[in-house]
This record gives sequence, C-alpha cells and structure tokens, in this order.
Amino acid sequence: MRTRVKFCGITRVEDALAAVAQGCDAIGLVFYEKSPRAVDPHRAAEIVSVLPPFVSAVGLFVDAAAAQVQSVLDIVRLDVLQFHGDEPPAYCSQFGMPYLKAVRVRPETNLIQYASDYAGARALLLDAFAEGVPGGTGKTFDWSLIPSDLTLPVILAGGLNPENVTEAIRRTCPYAVDVSGGVEKEKGIKDVAKMAAFMRGVVHAEV
Repeated sequence: MRTRVKFCGITRVEDALAAVAQGCDAIGLVFYEKSPRAVDPHRAAEIVSVLPPFVSAVGLFVDAAAAQVQSVLDIVRLDVLQFHGDEPPAYCSQFGMPYLKAVRVRPETNLIQYASDYAGARALLLDAFAEGVPGGTGKTFDWSLIPSDLTLPVILAGGLNPENVTEAIRRTCPYAVDVSGGVEKEKGIKDVAKMAAFMRGVVHAEV
C-alpha cells in the first residue's frame, strides 16, 4: 500500500494548491495560536475551499476548549481532527468526527497503551518529544521505539524532510508521513521544490 502524505502547517491558498499538485493526500491547518504556523479560521476556510475531492483537510488543536474546536468547525469544513496535547479519549471523541491522536515519543512512552486508550482514533501520529513544546520541533525520534504490533495505524512525524523520508518509510512502514518544517522556506511558507523532493523520496521508498 502506498504511504500517504500530509503536508502540515499550510497557511496560504497557493501553498495548498502546490501541495495538491505534488500529489499529497492531506493538508494540515494549525489552530494553535502559539504556533508560527497558526491560521485564522476564515483563512483556513478559504484554503479548504480550493481543495479537490479526495484531499483531506486536517485541523490541528492543542488542549483547546471544546467550544473553540466547535467554533472552528462552524467555519471550516474539516475532514479529520488532530489532537496534539494531553486531550483524553472522551474529549477527542465528543465531536463525532474522525480523529488522530498525536504522541510525543520518548523511551518510556508506552505506545501499546496509547493505542489501547485511544482505540477510537483513526491513527496515532508519532512525533518527537521536546520539553514544553507540543510539536513542530524539526527533530526526529528513535524510530526503533515504535512497536511492530500496534493496533492503530502509524502516521510518522518529527523532523522528516526530503533527505530522510525514504529511510524513515523503509524502517518504520508507516501508514502515512507528516511533514511541516522540512518542506518550508520559512515558518508557515512552503517551498515547492522541497515538497516535490519529499514526494520523490516517498515514491523512492517503495521502489
């Protein structure tokens, strides 16, 4: 099965269109004010409006009040929710939408337990751990920490870029890969050449 690709941290219509042109399966929109890639819901709605069929819009939240998530959903036609904080399973499922649970991985992280606790998630998104930062660190983690018998699909994130994505896929066999900073000119602004190179790396992993 082909590895799916999500380009996260999209803040501009032109970047969304460029991501689609490269063949991505999903784009990520960050609704976390502290992130340099945060996007206003009305801008996000404009971005989502240009997406063609079969490209998913994923909304990223970090320990947001339920009312905040709902207010975004009232404006933006999201397909999937992505929770990047300490949200419990009941919180994640209350919106009646498919969701991903992000986990910041370190040696003591029990991913088997996470998969059990968040059995209602569509996948676990595995990211690098950094103290006090919910994600977007640009750093990889030890991929050998991923169990081979997880009961949920794995979306691999954390420090991926055109240079390492082929190795990452071959070593971890994820359902999907998620990249943000690794394909940017600057925070929140994508680089078309890097996105194209990233997609080539994904394809090359499966040759």
